[in-house]
Amino acid sequence: MLEEEKKNEEPKAEEAPAEEPKAEEAPAEEPKAEEAPAEEPKAEVNLSGTAKDILDSVKNMTVLELSELVKALQDEFGVVAAAPAAAPAAAGGSSDGGDGDQSSDDDTANVTLKSFGANKIAVIKVVRSLTSLGLKEAKDLVEGAPSPVKEGVPKAEAEDAKKQLEEAGAEVEIS
Repeated sequence: MLEEEKKNEEPKAEEAPAEEPKAEEAPAEEPKAEEAPAEEPKAEVNLSGTAKDILDSVKNMTVLELSELVKALQDEFGVVAAAPAAAPAAAGGSSDGGDGDQSSDDDTANVTLKSFGANKIAVIKVVRSLTSLGLKEAKDLVEGAPSPVKEGVPKAEAEDAKKQLEEAGAEVEIS
């Protein structure tokens, strides 16, 4: 363990002289000074000895180990770690979940491509413009007809998508 600590300390000692010229530059120090106060509120959290040990262990883990830990925690406690960006989308969908299910069915529609007709390339272009699919994914969707192009969209958007696809030569159904 002592040899490992010495190895860890030696690179730090070598890095320090490399950082000294940067410290002489005034603009480089100012952002560091601004970043330091942002870290102070995090340091104010009082953790028990066990929690500190766990935090230190997590800091030393590799990304693969952290991924495995997250999966194990999800399995153990029956929770899902979702990205913050996904939370608003989930919240929007759950707000319609109660009594709004019946009105939601009336207001939304699914656009299904029945066949691509004679002009497959034009239909692929329209599918790409309607969705965020890449060329290969759009081609696979078109060739795999019947397949859903858009699901759970407002009826006006579904009608517009149907119109665009039919103009390209596709046979489309709205349900």
